[in-house]
Amino acid sequence: MSGWRFVTDMAWRESRAAGRRLLLLTATISIGVGALVAINSFTDNLRDSVEHQSRNLMGADLSVSSRSALTPKARALVDTLAGRGGKLSMVTNFEGMAYVPRTAGARLVRVSAIEGGYPFYGEIRTEPAGSWRLLQSGATALVDASFLTALNAHVGDTLALGESRFVIGGAVLSFPGDVAIRAAFGPRVFIPAGYLASTKLLGFGARAEYEAYVQLPANANSAALAARYRKSLSEQHVSLRTVDEEQRNLSSFLDQLGRYLGLVALIALLLGGIGVASAVQVFIRQKRETIAVLRCLGATARQIFAIYLAQAVAMGVFGSVAGVLLGVLLQLALPAVLGDFLPVDVSPVPSFRAAATGLGVGLWVSMVFALLPLLTVRRIPPLAVLRRDFETQGGDWDRARIGALLLLGSSVVGLAALQVGSLQQGAIFAGGIAVALLVLWLAALALIRGLRRWFPRRLPYVWRQGLANLYRPANQTVAVVLALGSGAFLLLALALVQRNLLRDLTIDSSAGHYNLVFFDIQPDQIGGMDSILRSSRLAVSPSVPIVPMRIFSVKGKPVTALLADTGSRSRETPADSTGGRGGARGQGNRGQQRGDGRWALRREFRSTYRDSTVGSEKVVVGDWWKPGAFASDTTGSTAVPISIESGVAGDIGVTIGDTIVWDVQGAHIPSRVVNLREVNWARFEPNFFVVFPDGPLDRAPQSLVLLTRVPDPGERGSVQRKVVERFSNVTSLDLSLVQQAIERIVASVTLAIRFMALFSLATGAVVLIGAVTTTRWQRVREAVLLKTLGATRSQVLRVLLAEYLALGVLSALVAALLATAAGWALMKYTFEIRFTMPWGTLATLTLSLAALTVVVGLLNSREVLRRTPLEVLRSE
Repeated sequence: MSGWRFVTDMAWRESRAAGRRLLLLTATISIGVGALVAINSFTDNLRDSVEHQSRNLMGADLSVSSRSALTPKARALVDTLAGRGGKLSMVTNFEGMAYVPRTAGARLVRVSAIEGGYPFYGEIRTEPAGSWRLLQSGATALVDASFLTALNAHVGDTLALGESRFVIGGAVLSFPGDVAIRAAFGPRVFIPAGYLASTKLLGFGARAEYEAYVQLPANANSAALAARYRKSLSEQHVSLRTVDEEQRNLSSFLDQLGRYLGLVALIALLLGGIGVASAVQVFIRQKRETIAVLRCLGATARQIFAIYLAQAVAMGVFGSVAGVLLGVLLQLALPAVLGDFLPVDVSPVPSFRAAATGLGVGLWVSMVFALLPLLTVRRIPPLAVLRRDFETQGGDWDRARIGALLLLGSSVVGLAALQVGSLQQGAIFAGGIAVALLVLWLAALALIRGLRRWFPRRLPYVWRQGLANLYRPANQTVAVVLALGSGAFLLLALALVQRNLLRDLTIDSSAGHYNLVFFDIQPDQIGGMDSILRSSRLAVSPSVPIVPMRIFSVKGKPVTALLADTGSRSRETPADSTGGRGGARGQGNRGQQRGDGRWALRREFRSTYRDSTVGSEKVVVGDWWKPGAFASDTTGSTAVPISIESGVAGDIGVTIGDTIVWDVQGAHIPSRVVNLREVNWARFEPNFFVVFPDGPLDRAPQSLVLLTRVPDPGERGSVQRKVVERFSNVTSLDLSLVQQAIERIVASVTLAIRFMALFSLATGAVVLIGAVTTTRWQRVREAVLLKTLGATRSQVLRVLLAEYLALGVLSALVAALLATAAGWALMKYTFEIRFTMPWGTLATLTLSLAALTVVVGLLNSREVLRRTPLEVLRSE
């Protein structure tokens, strides 16, 4: 017995004898590899699509944007950017109310007024085809297809927008760089810029974004031009972007998304590795007598080790190849799962890099997880064949086993780091997985030892027999709890996070909670608004004033000097951090990374004044001013006390006692920070970054916000229509539609994560099937013995039911405990919102997991019920 020929021949013979078992274990690797390959291949496709479609995303080579109309100096800089041979297009974006006179209702829309040939790159698909050119031929508007559906309108109808009327010339089906999910907050409407003034929607208080798009000559260097003009534009409160910058930012975001989805897929692969390790351990136990015989015939410990290592390698190769093929098929489904968030068209093409990585990782996981249990074959002596009834398995830890354990741990860290692109984050991920697996392992161990020590002897016999199977030799309690518990932990944690995120975003249906908001009301319109709402017998909230302003100086240093500080890195904020047009910021959190504070120095703040806090905020540093203390102070000659949201204060670099001078429509108002607030931005209330006391801003130019409650959706549409017909500048927001949009976004995100988490649960189910198959013969013998002693098939079935029910309940309960801890930590430290336990959801998912364990276990134990005693006794 020498040479590799003996090793390969024996490995092949052993594999044929255990083909079904090895096939199941191969499947555990295949599922994980398939998920990993699908995600990595999809990420590669995304990267290629962004690279090839980067110009189409922006529609130009350069883009500049501002929250206020471009000053003459800024416009001159933009004209210079275009230079000779370039093309320039101006786009004004704002929100307004639109309706079709022929039909009922009104909708909040996002209007883009186009001047010039924008977009210069990319394809616009319209219905009828070629309708985009109609924007150059008169009072024609193009709308999103969703707008036509919402208002039961058709091409050719009249569209009312402000004081103007347009003919709907067509529906826009796709626009360069647009994301489908954005239409959930408001459909897009495109009009010619020449008719913008006639709408009269850009009066005082209106919010708009002014953008200029530049197509450069073929020989122009966009990066050099950006570096040359960015500082000058920044001093004019204008930001500049290039195609390359957009490509890098988008690629970075999509890569990060792919990496973290890949981590979820990696969990499935690691669970497959656990299944391999558990099966190899049981397999070695069952082959103990065969190994002892081979040792008696002259086989060395190294040869025996090589035989079973070759099986693990073959299992890894076949499983990984099957997983690569599965991943290639799975990536075809990912564009549909993530399509609402993709600004590019993705062509699912198999990625060689992703396939090679999946093949290598799958093979390595098979080997490294099988290595530790395989090392026990070295300690099986030849005399074990004669002393099998008395021989115990050695559990000593020699250098080889310690080295295998260290290799296993470092491999998990390395694989995670490879997937996420960071050794530190990979170590954190591996540590989190280790903690979760440790808790599951301790729970399984506690069940085994607890049953041995405190066995419930008063239970009926079938239940005692089933529970005893959990700690008898060759049990699979640990493997099943680890595999099923890990997959369930991911799904339960995701469900808890989703429910908590949506909790504060839910519109309360009870009386007294507002669900309709009106913005941009001018002071002379408040009486008419009150009349319209009260004629419909609607309760109206006190009006909330909104005063637009910019920062003039911080702690005595002018903003122009702060923006010119080249030592600070520039990072743009989202288009609007305050969400609604009235200053009520949308979904977000105080800990959101906003960059280095330059965004706050450039932005136009929409502040309010009042002498008390509201329910969505609390003072965390300092004290609130005494109500009425500044009611008579309208001169602005002394520093006015203000309250600032703590996150913005950190970005600007101010704290209690620091001074800020505000530019309010040309008037400079000095202020002093007296307290910092934490704001729950998820609540649908008018929330603000900066709050002044009553008095100093009473006479400042301002607009107002009103809130009311309209229970019936149809009546809400009717009220909105009445208001927009009388006051075309007033914008209304149906919070129920906002809630639906947010729920759709969260559901889309969680669908992608749940799609990957299901692979972990599927792997756990396959490991359970493998565990049942691995111990099938032992269970058949036990069942035959029970039948010989008089047990009926029903009793044997209840024995199995007791065992799998205990496994399922334990896995589900521990997974629920881990998910609760993870959900609480994510809510507290990542999203910074209050965590509540959705007991109904948690109970439903927990019971579902227990039921899944029972069903899978019983389905794969059918042979135990079918075999007769005589058939088994004859085979002995």
